[in-house]
Amino acid sequence: MAVESALAALNARVIACRRCPRLVVYREAIARTRKREFADVEYWGRPVAGFGDPQARIFLVGLAPAAHGGNRTGRIFTGDGSGDFLMRALHRVGLASQPTSEHRGDGLRLRHTYMASAARCAPPANKPLPAKFDACRDYLVEEFRLLTHLRVIVALGQLAHAAAIKTAGALGWTTPKPRPAFAHGALAIIAPQIRAPIALLASYHPSRQNTNTGRLTPAMLEGVLRRAVRLADL
Repeated sequence: MAVESALAALNARVIACRRCPRLVVYREAIARTRKREFADVEYWGRPVAGFGDPQARIFLVGLAPAAHGGNRTGRIFTGDGSGDFLMRALHRVGLASQPTSEHRGDGLRLRHTYMASAARCAPPANKPLPAKFDACRDYLVEEFRLLTHLRVIVALGQLAHAAAIKTAGALGWTTPKPRPAFAHGALAIIAPQIRAPIALLASYHPSRQNTNTGRLTPAMLEGVLRRAVRLADL
């Protein structure tokens, strides 16, 4: 319960965050103007907090909420093509209770898994500036610190991979030198001082740019997730 309470308090701080004026203006403008197909839907329009199992052994790090996905629904990887692709894979490997992630009240539960994005607000053109990752880093630091059962980090995309390594370094955890190169399926080991080693697995991001072109297939993503399950001793 202590971890759940601490995560809830952290999530409340994330949701109330207004550190980046440019992104506050953008996310709120998107929430007002909306997309035609969601014209009758009330958008979230705030930063998107982490989500999942407080006893998680696996942590999925994404990039940022999508303007009409997480920025609309208020939950990471929910309500867009990336979320659909990811959730089907998580369900197939036993880490999600259902293969869809449509809205916050849809009953989805993650098993042994927590997920959050490196940047918590939807950015223009879906491209967070480097300063945005810096502004949000303490949220990811706190999640890594609180999830004491963590055994595997799955970084979805090159920028999330870099953010995970920087976050581990900010905690004083030992990270590989030189910094491991990003490649789909690449494995590196992070060594916290007073915890078991943590595996860092890389995957291409499940964006439509990757999934529609075949750069990331369902089998490829599922393969990374199954490896994460094995490394987490689940």
